[in-house]
Amino acid sequence: MTKMNKIRGISAAGLLAVPVMLSGCSLFGSQSSMDIDKPPTEIEQQMLNVTDGGSASATPTEQTGPKTTVFLANEKGLLAPISLGIPEAKDTDNMKQALQAMVSGGTYSKYVPKGFSGVLPKGTEINSVTVDKDQKVAVVDFNSAFNKYNAPDERKILESVIWTLTGFSGVQKVQLSVDGQALTEMPLGGTPLNQPLTRSFGINLQKGDGVSLTNSTPVTVYFSTLSADGIYSYYVPVTRLVQPGQDKLKAAMHELIQGPQQDDGLEQVMTDGTSVQSVEKAKDGTVTVALKDDMFDKDEPIPSELLQSVVLTISENAGNAKVKIDMNGQSKVVGADNQDYSKPVSRPDFINAIPL
Repeated sequence: MTKMNKIRGISAAGLLAVPVMLSGCSLFGSQSSMDIDKPPTEIEQQMLNVTDGGSASATPTEQTGPKTTVFLANEKGLLAPISLGIPEAKDTDNMKQALQAMVSGGTYSKYVPKGFSGVLPKGTEINSVTVDKDQKVAVVDFNSAFNKYNAPDERKILESVIWTLTGFSGVQKVQLSVDGQALTEMPLGGTPLNQPLTRSFGINLQKGDGVSLTNSTPVTVYFSTLSADGIYSYYVPVTRLVQPGQDKLKAAMHELIQGPQQDDGLEQVMTDGTSVQSVEKAKDGTVTVALKDDMFDKDEPIPSELLQSVVLTISENAGNAKVKIDMNGQSKVVGADNQDYSKPVSRPDFINAIPL
């Protein structure tokens, strides 16, 4: 068994996938170079379609629109950012369309990949989405069907709306209203909404070992997992509550190395022997992460899932900063996707472009 194959949770099927599409650069959109058998013809064509930014469905016209990232629930109930190609609708802006794609059984449900579902209640309509550019607040007005959700889904609904809208440029906060009336709390569970919500609300929330809910700090890390058909890998953000007083970026890296919790369907992207030597932020905002892992020899390609998860995790916790990675002191760190991660890279505009 090769060294790369020893990494727990990174399967050949996962490395076969083209899990992320990058706007303006090929960083997360290229195919892994890991040595595996040639895939069946139909699978190979799906891979080529995704690389081209198109759809792998039987109806190639279904995902020809501009990419829009929305947060959908997977088969385990975890929210993941999924890039959809929804055709532009006349008189409907991108944010409103994105929210419409999150409605269960809604207008755009046919653009949702297999194994994913929207979490907004069936029948929900988006009356309007307005943005206060000075305050960077998006105000969403739903119809009354928004109130008809299952109580256990309350937090998940808020997370999906917050994280979807704050993915748009110029939006950092979200406020909700129903039929023109501002919500001060959610109708069923009473989650307070008296202040605009930000990504600090968290997503797929988990509590770290020995941490109390009232005395903790949130960090968000990205693990990988496989699509329902086992063909494509994609990334899922998880917010961990950790002990306060730590360096946020180092704490995030520690949680990434710790790996996912049991039975959540996520896969470990680092080896148990990975350690963080340093995390340093330069004056221009670029963050350099120095890692050590004796599993990898000099000039050996590093699994893409490991490197990409580091970029997504650091960028998420450092205000979309560019990221450089140092592995075992090497001057050049090349992933299995043939990308050089020792140079500053930005998080992609769109991730997880999964075919229908």
